[in-house]
Amino acid sequence: MGPSENREEREAREGTAVAAAGCLIALLAAATGLGVWLYGAVPALRGGFEGERDPSLLYIELPAMVAGFPLLALLTWSLTRAVMRAHGSPGARRAVQAAVVVLTLLLLSGACWMWLGHRVETLLTVQCSDPPC
Repeated sequence: MGPSENREEREAREGTAVAAAGCLIALLAAATGLGVWLYGAVPALRGGFEGERDPSLLYIELPAMVAGFPLLALLTWSLTRAVMRAHGSPGARRAVQAAVVVLTLLLLSGACWMWLGHRVETLLTVQCSDPPC
């Protein structure tokens, strides 16, 4: 019974560590999504051309980034865990998993930042280019 108990204890500790890592990844990804949204959307929320504001930044882009970043980060993390399960040492697997999550967050941040930049630019540009507007 000794070896099986050790194995069960080890699996229980590993399961707890995996759950904690997943929660940490989700929290970090949600904070990253919120940060990207705040940096990109606040200028349009203050009011653009003639005080025009776009409320869809609040009810579409904000929830998409705050919920989408953790969803995609956890998805890539779990896929990497599944693919790397039988390859390499535990330390190497963790390093690859962390690198994949960081790369995912960087790519998502860049894509969302460009998207928000385009959306905000259309709101903040002057709609009339001729002087007698």
